Amino acid sequence: MQPAQPPPFDGKAFVSTLTSSPGVYRHFDAAGELLYVGKAGNLKKRVGSYFLKPRMEPRIAAMVAQIARVDITVTRTEGEALLLESQLIKSLKPRYNILLRDDKSYPYIYLSGGEDYPRLAFHRGARNLPGRYFGPYPSTYAVRESLSLMQKLFKVRQCEDSYFRNRSRPCLQHQIGRCTAPCVQLISTEDYRSDVRHAEMFLEGRSNAVIDELAEAMERASKSLQFERAATLRDQVAALRQLQAQHHVQGASADMDVIACRIESGMACISVLFFRNGISLGTRDFFPRLPLDAEPADVLAQFIAQYYLDRPVPRELILCEPVADQEILAELLAQQSGHVVELKSSVRGDRAQFLQMAERNAQASLTARLASRQTLGARFDDLQKILELATSPRRIECFDISHTMGEATVASCVVFGPEGPEKSHYRRFNIAGITPGDDYAAMHQALTRRFRKVAEGEGVRPDILLIDGGSGQVAQALDVLKELGVTGIEVVGVAKGPGRRAGEETLVLADSGRELHPGSSSPALHLVAAVRDEAHRFAISGHRKRREKARERSVLEEVQGIGARRRSALLKAFGGLAGVESAGVEELMQVKGIDRGLAERIYASLHG
Repeated sequence: MQPAQPPPFDGKAFVSTLTSSPGVYRHFDAAGELLYVGKAGNLKKRVGSYFLKPRMEPRIAAMVAQIARVDITVTRTEGEALLLESQLIKSLKPRYNILLRDDKSYPYIYLSGGEDYPRLAFHRGARNLPGRYFGPYPSTYAVRESLSLMQKLFKVRQCEDSYFRNRSRPCLQHQIGRCTAPCVQLISTEDYRSDVRHAEMFLEGRSNAVIDELAEAMERASKSLQFERAATLRDQVAALRQLQAQHHVQGASADMDVIACRIESGMACISVLFFRNGISLGTRDFFPRLPLDAEPADVLAQFIAQYYLDRPVPRELILCEPVADQEILAELLAQQSGHVVELKSSVRGDRAQFLQMAERNAQASLTARLASRQTLGARFDDLQKILELATSPRRIECFDISHTMGEATVASCVVFGPEGPEKSHYRRFNIAGITPGDDYAAMHQALTRRFRKVAEGEGVRPDILLIDGGSGQVAQALDVLKELGVTGIEVVGVAKGPGRRAGEETLVLADSGRELHPGSSSPALHLVAAVRDEAHRFAISGHRKRREKARERSVLEEVQGIGARRRSALLKAFGGLAGVESAGVEELMQVKGIDRGLAERIYASLHG
């Protein structure tokens, strides 16, 4: 007897129960999968538009046909609804929403705090260290270029603390005139702090104030007959003026982002030009996931909400066209940033030229992306053809093993789809409990851990499983899938060709045992090689991190009486294992929790 089917969702009846308050609504299908998240100033009117209109766009009609449940969250204001909508879209990734796929955090320049000699450094990630953060910058290149300028202009150190604490003589940076060698006290604390303060002012955009201060100091040095110092300050002022002339953008406001969007063949590109303190920091392109029939204004609105609500916002956003709820969005961004934010789409003069530049960038990037996507699509189609698959694969996974003489074995799993690598799905597995150097056992363990979730109905099943290796490694994959009862996956081994020459790899088909030799001109082999190389790179980088971490701590872990806290204190006090090794017993005793007996044991352990 067939179980009774639930009645279809009655949208009209549901709408009649809704409030007219602002809020967020969520559409779900019969399987409980989230289809769409939206916000409304009036929930009754907005949700009712899905069920009361006689005609709808194809995209909306396709979604409404799947709706089996609607959840509602009432908010106090439409601004709160907009904020909640953005947060839910980013965390839940609904199928029919425009989604900004930007998992990488942005780089900053970090100025350390709480030290006599602070350092400037590249930083990416959580901003929870004492000190100041300047940014975000659109790219790593922009940060590196700025740091290079800081070295030339203000000579603030950029070396790691472990390196700084263990210097006994100036390094090469001092010899080439890019550091004042605070590590060996060749500059006083007061003079160094003055350089740090000028670097801060420059990064804040107060370069004119820096020039004025340096010019006054130059005059004072000249009057007091300190001609060498006056000449140094003169050169510094000249360098700053030259830098201003090279990097200042005529017509750019202090803080401004110029945003353009182009849509073509179901793909969108958003190009952003970043201007801070009248200086161009470069451009960055974004390619959000689109539902069908998306319009540039919709894409821009979702981009601004998802991108800027958790990042510093400039005072002006120049848009290629107006967006819905522009006033509400500007008010919300102003509350979040603590200053007025203007969204402008009708501009003239210099801003119009910047906007044209952003539009050209967006079109060029979109054209290049579409060409690359077509090439990738041809490779997927060719792989389907040579493997004789019924349909083109949608998900390819590849595993690889990396270790050094059996030490710190790491397995990698990378994922590719029709649009390229899906890095948010990459995984590493730290291998333990096997004979060192046993690659078969390592592969067996990694595959078991990966596909156990698939067997339990939780993980995503790949269409093709690539194994970097020949028949032996492929056999491990088949054994694991058989043990777990996982079927329907095409397993392919990638064996190196004669002399390990690229383009002569052999594809080993697990089911039939056949060997394919596509040749160096095969698009399918180009795809397989790219996936295999990415798995190899990802495995090696993970192995190196694990190996270095193990080598740094393993010696201290063998010393009786040294736990995690004391080991951390030692490494921090001496800037790493090299510093601990060079320390004597008396120096080791200066660390909190280390008495003479323990210091002697540490010294004996490190020196045989």
